[in-house]
Amino acid sequence: MDPFWFVTIVTLLSGAGGTGIGGLVGALFKSDSNRTISLLLAFAGGVMTAMVCFDLLAEAVEAADTVMDHGVIMVIGAVALGIAVVYGLNFLIDHRTRAEVSHTAAHDHPDTHDDIDELIHADHLNMHRRHNDSRASLVVAGIVMAAAIALHNIPEGMTIGASFAISDSLMLGSGMIMAVLIGLHNIPEGMAVSVPLISGGMGRVRAVLLTALCGLPTLFGAWLGLWLGDIGPEGLCSSLGFAGGAMLYVVFGEIMPEAYLIYRSKLPAFAFMVGLALGMLMIFF
Repeated sequence: MDPFWFVTIVTLLSGAGGTGIGGLVGALFKSDSNRTISLLLAFAGGVMTAMVCFDLLAEAVEAADTVMDHGVIMVIGAVALGIAVVYGLNFLIDHRTRAEVSHTAAHDHPDTHDDIDELIHADHLNMHRRHNDSRASLVVAGIVMAAAIALHNIPEGMTIGASFAISDSLMLGSGMIMAVLIGLHNIPEGMAVSVPLISGGMGRVRAVLLTALCGLPTLFGAWLGLWLGDIGPEGLCSSLGFAGGAMLYVVFGEIMPEAYLIYRSKLPAFAFMVGLALGMLMIFF
């Protein structure tokens, strides 16, 4: 199969498939699942950290060294850009929507989110539904929620595409490993999207389908990462560095604080370390 179409299909399964499975789980089991979601997030964060630090960024440095001395400086710049872009977009959305929900507007609320619905802004959609606000308000809230999810999925897709660009094997390389990991990471996000939609009165089938659609932006990121990885060492370094920086911010700026706040325990730390160890085993064995 042509590598482009292989990456496209795998990314669709990882992005839309992962969130869709999460949406289905959320539709069937609507009980409180903060502990499960917390541990899944921490575990996925650990594996992603290993893949980014020991695989993607190592390859980025190697590619940069072929075009300049001390190529690590170029990699650091790309990582910083990835962090800055994702942080800036997240900050813009949070700043403009924080006051809409009384819980997040409280002065004693942490700077990060303490409920997974906040991470994807599903709480804004629920708030508008409960107040029977106008259709325009629901549309705006839905756009905000979709944008927040897209912010996470696009750099995740870039990570998949860039990983395939450096993989020697389509089936067994780092690209496939990263696709599987991101798919697993998307399951709890899908649960968090479908549960509030169903609770707000949406039909289960429609909620699951909409949840799956939230994973589609992953595909655009994968195409971008694959294209940049194919245009030469500079493109490969930029793609790997940017995707790595974006993923590091998502892991340490959002996933891990989220995991600790929604389930206040030492267990997320152990889940992260187990994920980190598993990621290293995948890379070096």
